[in-house]
Amino acid sequence: MYLILIIGIGLAGWLVQWNLKNKFEKYSKIPLGNGMTGRQVAELMLRENGIDDVSVISTQGTLTDHYDPTKHTINLSEGVYASDSVAAAAVAAHETGHAIQHAKAYAPLKMRSALVPAVTFANQWVSWLLMGGFILLGIASKLGSTVLLAGIILYAIVTFFSFVTLPVEIDASRRALAWLSSAGITNSSNDAAARDALRSAAYTYVVAALGSLVTLLYYIWIFLGRRN
Repeated sequence: MYLILIIGIGLAGWLVQWNLKNKFEKYSKIPLGNGMTGRQVAELMLRENGIDDVSVISTQGTLTDHYDPTKHTINLSEGVYASDSVAAAAVAAHETGHAIQHAKAYAPLKMRSALVPAVTFANQWVSWLLMGGFILLGIASKLGSTVLLAGIILYAIVTFFSFVTLPVEIDASRRALAWLSSAGITNSSNDAAARDALRSAAYTYVVAALGSLVTLLYYIWIFLGRRN
């Protein structure tokens, strides 16, 4: 049953990523109407929220947009930074939403940032510990169980991080859509497209969190089964 769930989540993740790519390509062809680029949208949103210590810069790649709280930069991909499309405006406003969260000390973002060192450590070692644990189970059962448990604990940290990420991303989109509408950046003709674009992006985080949870439960099931 767990294997079926893992395969199903994996398939759902692929479909969500495929849908996001298609939606971004679709809405990237719809002009915003006022000629504002993603960079200009982000800069205006920053100014209207009284934030003057964050820079908007361009970064390589597709859908590589992110806010870096350590450098106080909003990093927009090439297809967003200089584009005047609805998709570009939505993505730029979303990343600016993270900058606003940072400025206002939004609690889930603070928790997420505090977890970054632990998650970085976990990601470096979790695969090795899980693999080593499974191998050792057939050689030295007690040692294998200990190593596997350590791997499961690290994987639990990663899973918890993915769930903490959900309210951070959803809130950033909420802030973005509210501002885009109130500032007149989007209107009745393209507001639905902006909402659809950010909703598609949010699904990727939901599926990732659920997939991580199902995998964690699978590892726990194996561990408990070996103990019994």
